[in-house]
Amino acid sequence: MNVINILERIEENGFEAYIVGGYVRDSLLGIETGDIDVCTNARVKDLMEIFNDYKLSSNEYGAVKIVTNDLRIDITTYRRDLKYNGDRKKVELEYVDNLIDDINRRDFTMNTLCMNKDRNIIDILGGQEDIKNRVIRCVGKINDRINEDPLRMLRAVRFATILDFKIEDRLYKELKKNKELISQLSRERIKEELTKILINKNAIMGLTMLRDLEFLPYIGIDYDESLVYVSDICGMYSQLELILDFPFSKEERENIKIVKNILNYGIIDEKVLFTHGLYVSLVAGSILGIDKEYITKLDKKLPIRSRKDIEVSSNEICEILGVKPGRVIQFVYEDLIDLILGNSLKNDNISIREYLFNNREKWLNEGAVV
Repeated sequence: MNVINILERIEENGFEAYIVGGYVRDSLLGIETGDIDVCTNARVKDLMEIFNDYKLSSNEYGAVKIVTNDLRIDITTYRRDLKYNGDRKKVELEYVDNLIDDINRRDFTMNTLCMNKDRNIIDILGGQEDIKNRVIRCVGKINDRINEDPLRMLRAVRFATILDFKIEDRLYKELKKNKELISQLSRERIKEELTKILINKNAIMGLTMLRDLEFLPYIGIDYDESLVYVSDICGMYSQLELILDFPFSKEERENIKIVKNILNYGIIDEKVLFTHGLYVSLVAGSILGIDKEYITKLDKKLPIRSRKDIEVSSNEICEILGVKPGRVIQFVYEDLIDLILGNSLKNDNISIREYLFNNREKWLNEGAVV
């Protein structure tokens, strides 16, 4: 079933239904998307009955989700927003039967376009003209929209970045004037919007806009002009000065830290690839301007990839050095890794045992055995 079939089925049951928002906007811009929003005067209980042959999920805000093939379709009941809580998330709304009421609650005119089952576009607020002129214009009173949900301030910059649109002058001035409202947003919501800006090819333009609007201190970041756009999000965050904490996953936090360390090191060599792996090395290399093919070839030539690959056991090391297991094993392995990666020592048991025997005093004299 495609989205047109979904509209038809809702209408066959006596209700209105339209595709609304980003899908319609993107179709006019020639952009493909698998996320589709549908609005209707049908309530959740009606939708659950209409689509009882589908596995559906619903939430407290009157939305039903249908996932089919490559499409993710959210169906929401017409509503009017009445009240927002301290985090500016909608906590009180009123379901309505009027499409115009639902359209008037939305953020920007380009997101108010609707499409019916015959693929005709319904344009109540002049969204098509704004898309043609590539301008982001607010629906209704700008201050009302911003104060209802300050996330719209970051969404305006995100859309301008991704779509390469201009923010309408009056809206731009109000965004700058109300910059402090961003501090009311949760760190999760800020990160979500910032990530969408950073991952886009126009990220530097977006960051420049955030700086000009004086949003950066409230978002909790800063950056300098040496920043290089890369398609990896951890690579982008690693180039920012993170003034406030961000809700990164453990993996994200670790990768950002590693990329920062490699950037400070300044090169990609065998030791970097051995220690951190190909993925983060490629990310850091793209920022440093190091050829991807060179890094990949260097990685393929690594004689070892972990300590386990070294052809000598810790018991053999203790036997040759005449010591008990302890920190000395770590120091020896670190030395062996450097020598093998640098092609100064062959990774075979005989060569390694000979090296250890001939250099036994090295670790004893340096106090490695404790």
